Amino acid sequence: MQPLEVKVGGEQPYTVTVGAGLLARVRVPQRHVALIHPADLPPAFVETVQAALSPTVTVSVPPRDGCKTLAVYADVLSQLAAANLPRDGAVVGLGGGAATDLAGFVAASYLRGVAFYTLPTTLLGMVDAAVGGKTGVNLPEGKNLVGAFWPPQAVWCDTDTLTTLPSEIFREGAAEAYKHGLIADPSLLPRVLSPDFRPGDPGLEATLADAIRVKAEVVTRDPTEQGERAHLNFGHTLAHALEAHTHHAIPHGEAVGYGMHYAALLSRALGGADLTAHTRAFLRWQRPTPLPDLTFDDLWPYMARDKKADADGVRFVLLHDLGRPYLGRVPGAVLRREFAAWQTDLTLVR
Repeated sequence: MQPLEVKVGGEQPYTVTVGAGLLARVRVPQRHVALIHPADLPPAFVETVQAALSPTVTVSVPPRDGCKTLAVYADVLSQLAAANLPRDGAVVGLGGGAATDLAGFVAASYLRGVAFYTLPTTLLGMVDAAVGGKTGVNLPEGKNLVGAFWPPQAVWCDTDTLTTLPSEIFREGAAEAYKHGLIADPSLLPRVLSPDFRPGDPGLEATLADAIRVKAEVVTRDPTEQGERAHLNFGHTLAHALEAHTHHAIPHGEAVGYGMHYAALLSRALGGADLTAHTRAFLRWQRPTPLPDLTFDDLWPYMARDKKADADGVRFVLLHDLGRPYLGRVPGAVLRREFAAWQTDLTLVR
């Protein structure tokens, strides 16, 4: 089967390629390459890309969000400098969304910016993190508070890598694909929850390409989140708070699953369509990590400083209906009331 291609436009257009066996076929025009990957990545993935690109330096970083710290970022920059990676070199990020976020920020800032390519190996990375040019690291105060917009030159999504994922990691990543169905392409909703949505299924690549296309079209129109791109944050305000409060014991995709249901409750409370059946169905399918005991006041400080906040208060991405997102501010009393409803719902979903 021929790989599928999704075009991302804008001032620096690039192509996202989706298909099997792509790691071995990766080629870049730069002679000097820094390959950045998480330490827990299957060695065969790293060796395949090393054989294809002959990198000047290969840097291993901590797994998942453990790599998205200022300390790791500084260490990677030092390793690139020690290897004399030149200004006309390139950074290649191989791995999940956290590793590619870090690699992109390194590329954006090393020698004031070098070429960047990404090879996502998780569903979450393919559908979300690798597309759109958002790069960065976390602070103790919250997610993604330091970073830069730095589009990749190309993205290769090798679907063979998904067959190595534990089932819970694959289900985690599905949250972003389902979110794209809620905000833009409702045809994705039954496809994501279908028994056929699994690694190795012949139809998986088409579903992934369609989910990626939603984000590609949005970031083409709004590359630096001046307006419409904020809609991609549906479910993320609560999600980032859950991640920060639990020190990432709740992984990103599962936090987004929880956050989408809260956002659906808020949307209904403010007069939107009742879409909570969709978000409940997703939580039943995803089976996320149970939450610890927590209160609204535990999460509020993180939501209040989330990057979707401004001088007038915290904004939430809400839905008038399927495919009709908007930005709105929610009264504090409604936030608290629906948080209680959200917690009650979660006991029923389990």
